[in-house]
Amino acid sequence: MTPASADETADGARPKDAHDRPAAPEGGSSMQRRYDRLFNTGGSRAVGAYLRERIYATFTGLAIILVIAGSDHEDADHALLALLFGVIGITIAGLVSDVVSHLAVEGEFPHGRDWIVLTRVAGGGLSTVAVPGGLLFLGWLEIIDLSTAISAAAIVYVVTLALIGWLAVRRSHARWWERVLALGILIGLGLLVIALQTLAKLV
Repeated sequence: MTPASADETADGARPKDAHDRPAAPEGGSSMQRRYDRLFNTGGSRAVGAYLRERIYATFTGLAIILVIAGSDHEDADHALLALLFGVIGITIAGLVSDVVSHLAVEGEFPHGRDWIVLTRVAGGGLSTVAVPGGLLFLGWLEIIDLSTAISAAAIVYVVTLALIGWLAVRRSHARWWERVLALGILIGLGLLVIALQTLAKLV
């Protein structure tokens, strides 16, 4: 199901228009505000697609950063371009996938509010590269050491996963320990990626 089909129920009906849906309160972090605006535009399924895209892009960026960290010859411009192209590529792939899915399910090309949701979902993926890319750019300018920039970028990605996990469980009706468990699993997966990459360097 694509973000554009966010309001469909199990029987395929569209019970409410976006304007009839209870609005999410604005406030909090910039990620939270984007989350709330997307909820108000496309509903819970659009938010799910947004979070999924951020997770894909975050894991992609984290993997690229760790591969660069494991390289024998770290090169600042190569590191920055690899990160930018990698995240942009996975984001474009996700957007194309959503458009094709919309065509298959709805039988028509996205239009109007559909494009607002799709572009905001794609923007969520692209936004994950801002801080890590900025750190690598500072390393390229030799304002900070490149290895320090790479390590900091990896930490930023793990923290991003934690924030995404918090947004994912924040509105759920699960018990508190189930929320903590879900958040811990997502953070643990991020740390597992780091551990596997570190192990690969030692083999």
